Amino acid sequence: MEKRKKVAFYTLGCKLNFSETSTIARNLQDEGFDRVDFEEVADMYVINTCSVTENADKQFKQVVRKAMKLNDKAFVAAVGCYAQLKPEELAAVDGVDLVLGATEKFKLADYINDLSKNDMGEVHSCEIAEADFYVGSYSIGDRTRAFLKVQDGCDYKCTYCTIPLARGISRSDELGNVLKNAAEISKQGIKEIVLTGVNIGDYGKGEFGNKKHEHTFLELVQALDEVDGIERLRISSIEPNLLKNETIEFVSKSRTFVPHFHIPLQSGSNDILKLMKRRYLREVYTERVSKIREVMPHACIGVDVIVGFPGETDEHFLETYHFLNDLDISYLHVFTYSERDNTEAAAMSGVVPANVRAKRSKMLRGLSVKKRRAFYESQLGTQRKVLFESENKEGYIHGFTENYVKVKTPWNPELVNTLHDINLTRIDEDGSVRMDFVSVLV
Repeated sequence: MEKRKKVAFYTLGCKLNFSETSTIARNLQDEGFDRVDFEEVADMYVINTCSVTENADKQFKQVVRKAMKLNDKAFVAAVGCYAQLKPEELAAVDGVDLVLGATEKFKLADYINDLSKNDMGEVHSCEIAEADFYVGSYSIGDRTRAFLKVQDGCDYKCTYCTIPLARGISRSDELGNVLKNAAEISKQGIKEIVLTGVNIGDYGKGEFGNKKHEHTFLELVQALDEVDGIERLRISSIEPNLLKNETIEFVSKSRTFVPHFHIPLQSGSNDILKLMKRRYLREVYTERVSKIREVMPHACIGVDVIVGFPGETDEHFLETYHFLNDLDISYLHVFTYSERDNTEAAAMSGVVPANVRAKRSKMLRGLSVKKRRAFYESQLGTQRKVLFESENKEGYIHGFTENYVKVKTPWNPELVNTLHDINLTRIDEDGSVRMDFVSVLV
């Protein structure tokens, strides 16, 4: 009997990529491959690429080198966003045999023949206009939570972003299919599902291959709240103009949706928001935060922000800094602007020097530490529910409360993937929160 081939995966980038890697892996397992860890010797290595940061490009080469060290005869396939945007560049990397773009990545099995090495990477990437069909996916990265993809692509034209070029138009999974996937995940004993997509607030568009909205994001949230067996649902990143008051109100009363929102801001200056072609002004952002605080005072609110965008003066940056400092938010994800080919921003004047970008980034990261600490302090003395994760980190087990406070307690394997009522007692020197048990839930 022929020995089953081994395949290993490496994912760069976002939660959406992780959910898609899992789906590709399940497809290959159906085709007779055994999935192994990326640190192991495999017959094929698949790298799911990202185009969002400069680092992702450099990381790709490092990951290929790592694979080649493990097995220099292994077949190496690059898939995903960077593979769609710069296929020839990836194909030219030493050791790469196959490059698949946005529509081809889910058909990886069709492109593998005998896994023999190619002299030059073979490229299959469509015109991005052809990326108009939807492939549903979800990942089960650990036993605790799963990422469920509900939407792909984006119709927005933000001037710094390559995602529409890499992933195509906005399109959605059919509601019935999302609910089926959610039920499948819950049957595997996973307690938390994170909804993911490129622009999930746009959910419903392209659900049946046309531009019509069959369902709205609110309807998706309402339907998922009814699925049996799911303890927790978390919304990943959602655009402020698409996060409606009705959704915020529904989450505040929901059975399973947790009080945690991650809302991209990108700049606290209206001048810069206009240059970025964002679809809102900062006043809208303030309204969203106020609404969340009104109905869920204990909610966790995360913010994406970009520093060093072309034309961002010291005054613009300070406007952003003060705006965020005054806003009742919980943490920041800070991105340093990096030029991407074929974007409007790459040709804009007013380029911000790299050292200035780095300084601004450091200032906002410092603000994030302060905000997170203040948020954690506001939660001390309250009772929350924690879901414990599966890793033993230096003798401790960590978990997250429903409102995304990171807690720790001495390692006990029986706590893995269980929910508990706890009291938050004090902040540890590493920044996580210590706790006392109230009772065992699940």
